[in-house]
Amino acid sequence: MSFTPHPDTALISLNCAVMTVSDTRTPVTDRSGQLLQQLFIESAHQVTAYTIIQDEPTQIEQQLHWLANRSDVDVIILNGGTGIAPRDTTYDVVERLLEKSLPGFGEIFRWLSYAEIGSRAIASRAIAGVFLETLIFSLPGSSNAVLLAMQKLILPEIRHLVRQLRTGDS
Repeated sequence: MSFTPHPDTALISLNCAVMTVSDTRTPVTDRSGQLLQQLFIESAHQVTAYTIIQDEPTQIEQQLHWLANRSDVDVIILNGGTGIAPRDTTYDVVERLLEKSLPGFGEIFRWLSYAEIGSRAIASRAIAGVFLETLIFSLPGSSNAVLLAMQKLILPEIRHLVRQLRTGDS
């Protein structure tokens, strides 16, 4: 079954920040961060910030505040730290900061993931919402998960969601 997202009359270019949360990745080994940047650029968006930070709650929160307060960031995409391992703290920080959540994102992402990877999808704590008038998506660190979320959910709706934030139009 195929669905068409809201028709956006103006194909605006958004300013996007990519934030990889990992204790081990570097700019060379960060395939998911590289993929996110590539997908944004291919979709006519700008990548205005890219960073890799340790999976430390204080660092994640400080980086989110810094990015959300920048005038050249409309959307922040995090990848990594969404599982349930002791070092996975991204979800906990993002969930606490969100002023408005988009529960449908996590629900549909897990449903789509289940079709690809089966019952392991229950371990995903992908989440999305709004923080300081900035759209935030937090994804698993897997490149397959990033590709799934971007192609099926984020890129088809991102312009519409940012337009809603800016103008209040639905």
